[in-house]
Amino acid sequence: MSEKLTLELMDKIMAAFNSHDADAVALYFAPDGVMLAPIGPEPVGRTLRGPDAIRAALNARFSASPDIRWTEDKTWIFGDKALSEWRVRGTAPDGSVIDTLGCDLWEFQDGKVLKKDTYYKQKTV
Repeated sequence: MSEKLTLELMDKIMAAFNSHDADAVALYFAPDGVMLAPIGPEPVGRTLRGPDAIRAALNARFSASPDIRWTEDKTWIFGDKALSEWRVRGTAPDGSVIDTLGCDLWEFQDGKVLKKDTYYKQKTV
């Protein structure tokens, strides 16, 4: 039986991100699930297809910014879709401070992530 989309499921996914457990995060994605990174060469940023690509990208992210954490999160669920808002903080690979607000648009099927689409604010000086 598949897990239903609930706030508890979203909390588990956020906990996996914050514990830097790329394997656990990847398990929440459907075999054909995608994660759309906010930065990249495509109009959508960068498309990561499937749990293996998502795991690899997250392992790289967690290694490059070992103190990164998503906090102040709020989530709303609409059937098989969710919206989560958060604040992300940490240290970028170049030593600069990461501190920005963002959101994810989620689509689920049978309790698995079909799509996670990330957006965040861009700070300028």
